[in-house]
Amino acid sequence: MRHLLDDLDKIKNKLRGRELLLFLDYDGTLSPIAATPDKSVFPEGMRINLKRLVGQPRCRVAVISGRGLEDIKKKVGLKGIIYSGNHGLEIEGPRLKYKAAVSPLYKKAIGEIKDYLITRLSKIKGVIIEDKGLSLSLHYRLVRKNEAPLLKTILRRTVSDYLAKEMIMVKPGKMVFDIRPASGLDKGKVALWLLARESSRKHGRKVTPIYIGDDSTDEDAFKALRNIGITVCVCRGRKSSARYYLKDTGQVRIFLRRLDGMLKERGV
Repeated sequence: MRHLLDDLDKIKNKLRGRELLLFLDYDGTLSPIAATPDKSVFPEGMRINLKRLVGQPRCRVAVISGRGLEDIKKKVGLKGIIYSGNHGLEIEGPRLKYKAAVSPLYKKAIGEIKDYLITRLSKIKGVIIEDKGLSLSLHYRLVRKNEAPLLKTILRRTVSDYLAKEMIMVKPGKMVFDIRPASGLDKGKVALWLLARESSRKHGRKVTPIYIGDDSTDEDAFKALRNIGITVCVCRGRKSSARYYLKDTGQVRIFLRRLDGMLKERGV
């Protein structure tokens, strides 16, 4: 991977005369990762930079998060953005509203899994079980390292029958496990769907996607967009399918500011 800020001239040339669809993860990308999901704060400087990009005629912004839709909308709090919550199970934006249909059996399964986990993990301190309606997240950032293997064993045993019946899927993230429908939906498929929709709205004008994310769940999008757009991992030293990297949310903020400047230049 190359450092994104070292290739800004190349990025500028790639965007010349094109429309832009900017995909952004939230936790670890727009906002530093917090100890618990509820304590995450969207930095005001990042909000200002993002608001400027939302106002750019050639730029459409989409925030794709594992958080619930209402949660991510409240955290970011900007109009004119496409918000995708629950890894694409819920999407809302200008002239767009979508919510995945799930079966009563799936809803029953999620409820049972939640109850089982609350009971079986009750003696492990630091566990957070987040019910997001269409999905369930098991956070263990505050769990002691020596208890993490036990937590994973309990989770595996709890979901094994549901996995065997193909009722659910379990996706690992940064100190979290997401339990969602076994539909195969991921951030890559959501990004491709939104890109196709945006391209059709532009009546033949070419749209370049930029995807910036930090989590393992963003790898699906990096793979899906690798050959057609600009993919950026917010990471230090780990392997990724992204072509570029930024070190942290501070560098994401710098890039968004530079991107806004590029789009304002004549001839770009």
